[in-house]
Amino acid sequence: MAEEAVVLQALIDEKLKPLVKKIDEEAYYAEEYLFALGKAGFFQSTHKDEESTLLDELTIVQETAKVCMTTAFCLWCHLAALTYIRKTSNSELRAVVLPLLEGGELLGATGLSNPMKFYAGLEKLHLSAERVDSGYVLNGVLPAVSNLADNHWFGAIACYEGKEVMLFVNTNNSAITLKEKVHFLGVNGSATYSCKFDKVFVADEYVIAHDASLFVDTIRPTFVLYQIPLGFGVMEACIEGIEKVKAKQNGCNEYLQVQADELAKELQQLQEALQLNVLAGGTDLYEICQLRLQTVYATLAAVQANMLHNGSAGYIVGSTPSRKLREAYFFANLTPTVRQLEKMSKVLKIAE
Repeated sequence: MAEEAVVLQALIDEKLKPLVKKIDEEAYYAEEYLFALGKAGFFQSTHKDEESTLLDELTIVQETAKVCMTTAFCLWCHLAALTYIRKTSNSELRAVVLPLLEGGELLGATGLSNPMKFYAGLEKLHLSAERVDSGYVLNGVLPAVSNLADNHWFGAIACYEGKEVMLFVNTNNSAITLKEKVHFLGVNGSATYSCKFDKVFVADEYVIAHDASLFVDTIRPTFVLYQIPLGFGVMEACIEGIEKVKAKQNGCNEYLQVQADELAKELQQLQEALQLNVLAGGTDLYEICQLRLQTVYATLAAVQANMLHNGSAGYIVGSTPSRKLREAYFFANLTPTVRQLEKMSKVLKIAE
């Protein structure tokens, strides 16, 4: 583990840190960093149990988010795609695609923002499917899918005869029109596109699940788990940021209500809770949603405290505290969003 940590830090220092401002200010997509993680073996699950794989990959998300949450979010997208292929019952798809996704040959994306809202009762499903010989034809528009570029893969769920089917789709399909979206307050380097499906044929060999509803129930806990360390990384960066300026203006920051030590204590408690959840099987959706929600609010508190401790320096365009602030607000609105998590927590609580 120590050796892996050294290699990971070297990749971050070489392929991510020098690009952070370009990612934030010019919407640069750091796909080479993601490819490098795969080529260095960080996505390999062979000869590892599910708990070890999860814990290792959660650490990679946190360490990446500490430096750049935009890229960590892209990493989460890839891990979501990995989850689909690791858990699909389509053994042919898994045998062909999984080694490429884990080995840094291909990158994947989630594509489930709309479906997750659909299953939570918040939106209608945007894609429809028609059954044809040896596959499905898809029509509709996904408003936002992130971590996309040439020859990237993503999950798609479409309604079909009163149920839903989930498929794995390649961006190089000529019947898919991609339109880049870079009008966000932050995370514009996330390679986010609207995806228009105009009679897109997807062969049976790329079906992830014929019963998407049941499959989503299976992957949703892991889908949400991988998001939690996005907040951890931002919190850790804020704690370091607060410590760096504690002597500012003759130590006046010591009078601010929120200090680094209490943020560090809260972060440690959240990290321990996440680890215990994973070791317990990582399938309790209510506990996972509660932890995700707690992490959102803790992250928002940390970035606000960091802004206050940095004062006017944090208010400058391009400053690290202002970037962390924007990253945290994106984290709060990442599917499942805060309002969706609040609803899910109440519904799941009642169901228990």
